[in-house]
Amino acid sequence: MRALAVLALALPLAVAVPSEAAACPNVTVPGAAKQVTACLDDLTTKGTLASGHTDQSDWSGLNSAGAVNPTGVPGMQIDGYFPDTSTGNTNHGWNHDAQFVIRLPQQWNGGLVVAGSPGNRETYANDFTISDWALAKGYAYAATDKGNTGVNFYRDGVRPGDAVAEWNHRVSELAVAAKAVVRQRYGRPARTTIAAGQSNGGYLVRWQIENRPDLFDGGVDWEGTLFTADGPNLLTFLPPALRAYAKGDAAGVAAAGFAPESDFLWPFHYQYYWDFTQRVFREEFDPTYDGDAEAGTPFCASGTPGCDTDYDYASRPAAVKQAMARVSVTGKIKRPLIVVHGTLDALLPIREDSDVYAKMIADRHRDRLLRYYRVEDGTHVDSLYPAFPDRLRPLLPCFRSAFTALEAWIGTGTPPPPSATLPRPATGDLENTCTLGATP
Repeated sequence: MRALAVLALALPLAVAVPSEAAACPNVTVPGAAKQVTACLDDLTTKGTLASGHTDQSDWSGLNSAGAVNPTGVPGMQIDGYFPDTSTGNTNHGWNHDAQFVIRLPQQWNGGLVVAGSPGNRETYANDFTISDWALAKGYAYAATDKGNTGVNFYRDGVRPGDAVAEWNHRVSELAVAAKAVVRQRYGRPARTTIAAGQSNGGYLVRWQIENRPDLFDGGVDWEGTLFTADGPNLLTFLPPALRAYAKGDAAGVAAAGFAPESDFLWPFHYQYYWDFTQRVFREEFDPTYDGDAEAGTPFCASGTPGCDTDYDYASRPAAVKQAMARVSVTGKIKRPLIVVHGTLDALLPIREDSDVYAKMIADRHRDRLLRYYRVEDGTHVDSLYPAFPDRLRPLLPCFRSAFTALEAWIGTGTPPPPSATLPRPATGDLENTCTLGATP
């Protein structure tokens, strides 16, 4: 079941260190402590799987089996890392975080896509879902592991919240470096730079569009994690869901924010997501809750001292909310943003996440910069679709439709279709097609 994890974590397979390619153009990644360049016949996963320039365990479990990707995009790949003190990312045997990958197609369309990994996965986590498709459209592509990886990501940093705060820094750092690399490689700057990401990667899109409009022209947020100091956040809805599910109280799980219609997904999410996610993110923002223990006790019974099932964010000291505030979003977006979220998301429930974020944006009078598509029957990971093809719908094609709509929005000023809940089509290839609606 490891392959199904998003906020749960990927365990890496062995990946060969890319070899230096003498025929490649000479480019330097500003600020990098290490870089290795290779010119490849195919930068997509079909080619990089064969050449050792991706790690399938980074991205496995994020797409449905029938998702079709383009192939055959020649170009240059640069792997490397920025200076960092944490060592969770084991790709290439480097044992060094702040790893990045930059891919430069031979046929460039003038654009750049920058992504951070979902969950606490490593550098190549978006290779199938974002990189392949962006490269085939002619974009340069850059991705980061966010500066800390693995199940113990919360050990990185000094203060509570440091690990998540680093995520945002690493995306900005990579965007600056990738822009410089693009200029070196193609002789002119990127015309358009787009932030894109899923889950924790979607959160990174939100933060960058709010805080670094100097780096990005727009973003596509696929079910981004919502961090807010006053809630909702992971620590406000996961503990009541854990308590209710353990008691067999379906109404209580729904009251915590989860769609009642997603109840067929709750057993899996209880076992693989809710408990683990609550414990590691609580450790990141509130490490003293369980004393000297680290990330609590898995599936502890209510009443156990320091049990995360009993966690009550609202009653915790002000310092906890201050740590959360350091990484919170505000809704004050400064560039066009498209949000895609499934109505049956059983990890980040839509009414406690993107519904709230859309309202935050409206309250800031920035909704003219937002399009929000609620995808009926979509859930957190598309890999669950084959198990429930009559009840779920993959989100990857809707993400790609949103990306295409953003291209037109920032490229020609053509507004996307109005925000809407997208009904599940009665027929068609749900794994590869998604219509956002009629353009006004």
